[in-house]
This record gives sequence, structure tokens and C-alpha cells, in this order.
Amino acid sequence: MSRGRRRSGETERTGFLLARHGGIANARLRQALGLAGLSPRHGMTLTRLAETGSMTQQSLLDILGVDASVLVTLLNELEDEGLVQRRRDPTDRRRHIVEITPAGSAALDKVDAAVDQVERDLFTALSTEQVDQLHELLTRVRTSVNDPACTED
Repeated sequence: MSRGRRRSGETERTGFLLARHGGIANARLRQALGLAGLSPRHGMTLTRLAETGSMTQQSLLDILGVDASVLVTLLNELEDEGLVQRRRDPTDRRRHIVEITPAGSAALDKVDAAVDQVERDLFTALSTEQVDQLHELLTRVRTSVNDPACTED
């Protein structure tokens, strides 16, 4: 039987099921992060900067896998809120170095708490091993944040 085909006893195709759960997870994350004045992409950007430390804007672009104009908008918003800082690279004035600020680290604590709560609510019926397995499987699904259908902010 081909992938995604309904098997005996299944009432929904995998793609429909994933779309429904993804939509619900997205809405819950947006709501939870919105209370901190952030979007999921803001949260992802702060998380990456906290994990890797200071980096060039190009490196951050490569890691996040977003369009350059999207990254500039994100960084402008985060910089306006004092959550990240951009400065010229002293060794190459054409490049910008991006780093999380102390206020950004404090905001990241709110991001982590919000995401933790959403994940607890979503995965309450799953064991830790099942959540880890789901994560592993989802990382192998072929999608991209640059897909025109992606409305992730």
C-alpha cells in the first residue's frame, strides 16, 4: 500500500491529520508567544542566537533557512525591541555580526516557557520516547520555510 493511503480502520489521511495538528499547534504557539509580543520566527531567531552566540547575519540566514528580506525584517523588529544587536564586523565592514542582548535572553526565557506549555498540552498523551520519535520523523518530512505556502511569521 502506498504512503499516505488509508489503511483499514484509519479515518483520515496522514496529510490531513498533519495539517490539522500543525494548524492547531501553530495557532497555540502564536497565541502563547504573542503574549510576550513575539512570533514563532522571533522565537526561533532568539533561540538560534542563544545556542550559537554571536554570528554573521549571513550565517544566521543559512541556519534559519529564510529569505534574506525575511531575516532583515525579523532582525529589524528584534533590534527595535532591544532583543538583538547588529554591528559591523571589524575585520570585514561589509558584514554584520548579530548577537542576542540581555533583554533578548530574558525574552527567550518567556519563549521557552510558552513553547514548553504548548508542547505539554499537545503531547500529554505521548511518552517522552514517543515525543522524541515524533520529532525525529518530522525532521525528515520534506518541507521548507521558503515554500510559498509557508505563512510562518
